Amino acid sequence: MNRTPLLVSLLALILLPVQAHSISAQPPPAASSGVSGIWLGELHAGSASLRIQLIVKDDSNGKLSCTVDSLDQNAMGLACDDVELKGNAFSFAVPVVNGRWNGKLADAKTLAGTWTQGSPLALNFSRQTNAVKANPPAEPTYDSAMPPVPAAELKSVLDRDLAKALESGALAPSTGTGVAVGVFEHGVRRIFTYGTAKPDSIFEIGSMTKTFTGLILAQMAEQGRIELDDAVRDLLPAGTVAKPAGPEITLLDLATQHSGLPRMPDNFRPGDESNPYADYHAANLYAFLGKHGVAVPAGASFLYSNLGFGLLGQALAVRAGSTYPELLKSEVTQPLGLSDTTVALSPAQQARFIPGHDGQNRPAHAWDLDALAGAGAIRSTAGDMLTYLQANLHPESVRPPAGSAAGSTLQASLSLSHQLRADSLPGMRIALAWLYQSETGNYWHNGATGGYSSYGFFNPKGDYAAIVLVNSTTGSKGSFADRLGEHISERLAGKPAISLAD
Repeated sequence: MNRTPLLVSLLALILLPVQAHSISAQPPPAASSGVSGIWLGELHAGSASLRIQLIVKDDSNGKLSCTVDSLDQNAMGLACDDVELKGNAFSFAVPVVNGRWNGKLADAKTLAGTWTQGSPLALNFSRQTNAVKANPPAEPTYDSAMPPVPAAELKSVLDRDLAKALESGALAPSTGTGVAVGVFEHGVRRIFTYGTAKPDSIFEIGSMTKTFTGLILAQMAEQGRIELDDAVRDLLPAGTVAKPAGPEITLLDLATQHSGLPRMPDNFRPGDESNPYADYHAANLYAFLGKHGVAVPAGASFLYSNLGFGLLGQALAVRAGSTYPELLKSEVTQPLGLSDTTVALSPAQQARFIPGHDGQNRPAHAWDLDALAGAGAIRSTAGDMLTYLQANLHPESVRPPAGSAAGSTLQASLSLSHQLRADSLPGMRIALAWLYQSETGNYWHNGATGGYSSYGFFNPKGDYAAIVLVNSTTGSKGSFADRLGEHISERLAGKPAISLAD
């Protein structure tokens, strides 16, 4: 499934692990300003290029708005923010990908300027009469089904299924890509790697962090420190945000992506595009909330929000009188014995931190998250992540260290975190962060940062689980971690498996 957002084949994305929903671009009403209308440009980075469509509207009060379409990625209708026209100078931001365009109306038919989402790139637009519709994504091909593959035999099957990718595709030696895979099935556990990865390599897991934040929430609920229906406002420092007149955002709203909060805050403006979350602190988050408020929009439905989970992690840390990394350690990683699952790496762990790559296999900076740590700050190994998935698969088997206060509630908290709460993506429900696919019976989540991607799932009905960690982010063809994770799930289930050949 396509979870790829705008421009990720060229530039770093921002923790975007779920499906990008496509909408048809409609021509705007008759233009009343010089920039209103339909514009088409092409963004080049090396040998790669993307067609970018900009649709600018001007309402009856003269207020400008716009949407951006990445036509070749089928990512349509991405909302602009901070749209401004001063004289001939025109600019807008696209918060969902942390991008900004700045330029000018060169003449009635040309917008000339620069797109910045990392390194600045020239992006000029020409006026169009009609909107271009995105080509539907190519239908995936599938390898033939085979009997369900036991964990002990999975590597030999993947060696064959990955042969082309290893020779000339996503895992070719020239890419520098490494993949670590962990699989558990009916009591059998295996860890194996491809490319530059080693069994103990440490990766950023991106938005799989959200499932840990959901488990911390469950732990604190089981311990009586919070209720799932508590208003998030009550956990924040006094005076952070005013009480709304009607219903307000609860912890459960945040954990099920039903808060109505946008994907990213509108005051997210990194000083370092290569490490974009590092300078977004609690003060920035509280400033956004003070302006935006915490009212729940009427009929709020599933809307994937990195902001929402970052807020959840921050609020839980405030209530605990701790920090998110400390809370993660005390409530989850220490009781489960996950010694390599952490936010900050020790010097010894840093030596095992596999270098990341962007969508074009160029070196990518690691990401450090502060106030939004609960959305995507964790680093881990395939071994630790598989242990985590095994705990989710069999909560009853969890045996924390003797005397661990947090460990005493862990079995109940794991079960609580799996309870399905609301609808999410088509054909899916959501628990506390975990997405549940009705057709397969998989609880799953994925993630990506500027240089890494991940995919993990566990299936209680089939008694199996798997983790895929990759030291490259998503590219023009989507997430290889997703594709490999789905392939493994299908092999374990004995179904036709999505092809791994490019």
